[in-house]
Amino acid sequence: MTKAEIIQLLVENSGLPKREAAESVELFLECVKAGLEEEGKVSLVGFGTFMVKAKESRNGRNPRTGEIIHIPPKNVPVFKAGKAFRHAINKSTPASKAKVGTAG
Repeated sequence: MTKAEIIQLLVENSGLPKREAAESVELFLECVKAGLEEEGKVSLVGFGTFMVKAKESRNGRNPRTGEIIHIPPKNVPVFKAGKAFRHAINKSTPASKAKVGTAG
């Protein structure tokens, strides 16, 4: 699902004009970004938690040349689904579409 599809669903389900729905989605995303920058964590009860995870520096390899390169430390955003969200997804996903070999 794309951002445009989310906006369209918001328009259909809320009756908001498309412009206001788009602004609402953008505002929500900006709030999540700001929360991660300031506090490193944004929790949405019943949905999940967005967090910032620190990745340590490491050595990698250039796939073209095989040369060893240094990858500096960085922070990456991660999402951990809440229990209710995980259960809702597992109930609505047919077993034939579930990924094989993944831990739940």
